[in-house]
Order: sequence, then C-alpha cells, then structure tokens
Amino acid sequence: MRRVFGERAKDSILMIRRRFHLRETIATILADEEEHVAAARNAIIAARQELEHYAAGDPFFLSTLEPCPVSTGIAIVDRMAEAGSEAGVGPMAAVAGAIAWAGVEAMQDAGAAFGVIDNGGDIALLTDREVTIGIHAGGSPLSDRLGFVIGPDPAVRGVCTSSATVGHSLSFGTADSVTVFSHNPARADAWATAICNRISPGDTSVLELADPDLVEGVFVIIGSWVYRWGRVPEPVRVQDRRDLITGGLL
Repeated sequence: MRRVFGERAKDSILMIRRRFHLRETIATILADEEEHVAAARNAIIAARQELEHYAAGDPFFLSTLEPCPVSTGIAIVDRMAEAGSEAGVGPMAAVAGAIAWAGVEAMQDAGAAFGVIDNGGDIALLTDREVTIGIHAGGSPLSDRLGFVIGPDPAVRGVCTSSATVGHSLSFGTADSVTVFSHNPARADAWATAICNRISPGDTSVLELADPDLVEGVFVIIGSWVYRWGRVPEPVRVQDRRDLITGGLL
C-alpha cells in the first residue's frame, strides 16, 4: 500500500524526512533530530533481524494466512501473532505496522516527542503537533484528496491502510483503501487487511467482529463510496502530494 503524509506548514522548516530501504521494508521517517532517525533505523533493522531469525525455525509463521497464536518472548513476533489472531488473519498481515511500531518506540526511548514512520502505508507515530495524513486510494476519484489531522498525542498510535487495488500485498477484497486507527499499530495493520479482504458496499458485516475498545475507527473507500465506523477523525481536504507517497512491498 502507498500513502501520502505531511506536516503542517509551520513545522516544515525543522522537520527531517528520511527514506529508509531494507529489503522488503521501504519506509519514510519523519523526525526533529538526526539521532531520532538513527534510533528508528537501528530498531527497524533489529526488528527485522529478530523476525527473520525466528522465521528460520518456523517458516509456517511467514506463510500462513490463518491466525498463528504463538508466544515467544520476541516482541515483534508476539505482536504480529496477537494482532493476526484478533483480526482472524495470518501474522504477516501485521508485519509492516509492527516494524513501524518498533521504530517509533525507539525514537520515543531516545527522547523524541515527535516521530513518524510510514512503512508502505502502515504508519506508527507519536506527535506533539498536528500531523496531516493523506489517503492514496488507487483509482478512486477520492484518492489523494482526503486525509486526517492527527494529534497532538504523546502515545504511540497506528494509522494503517490496506488496499486491494494498490501495491503488492495479497488481498482478497475490492476496496481501494481501508484505513484503521488504533493505539496498537500491529493491530491496526492486521485489521486493515482483514476488513479490506471482506468489506463491500453491500456487506459491512466484517466490522461486527471488531472490538471498538481495541479498534478505534475505520475509514473505507471503494470507488466513490465512503464508509466510516467508530471513532474516525473528520476527513479534511489535502493537497495532492504524490511525491510524498511511500511505496512498500509488505
């Protein structure tokens, strides 16, 4: 999935924007300090290494499309497994959000009050200011025109998007974009996949499975059809800034 995101103009002078690419992970990091960028990069590398090391002994974890409830003591593995089990999908449905989460947590541990990681459309962030996140929804006429203003929020949160029409990720649905809001980025990622696999203008029953205490809100675009569920920020008009889109494979 691809996404556009940007900051308010008043913050644009000081903000650092860095692209990070490590095998399947293609991410954009926003920060105020270079040391926070470095912390994010190191954490992403470490999380990937931990996941790859675990998967070498459990290749089923990477391939299954069904829940895989394991408890390993490895943060990224357990977060992916838990999120996938909650949403009824395989753990890899949560990988991008979990990796972004690890990076933003490291930024927070390094003293950051502001940090955003967009991992191919799955965003983890903490912010001491307003941040505008735009929606890239493939061929929908609403693509790159709508977004959300998030923050300030001192807690890490996830804004994750899945699409059946954009990117390389496996999807069984038809939605141009399904964006899920949660303070657990892995959960937001997994539920975005689960909802995208099943939702349609004639059938929104998949949302009956989501716990509103865990999944804060869902915003769906299919063509010109828009559906909101739960606590979703009021959509705003955004500038078409496709140069800020982060393309990812996971």
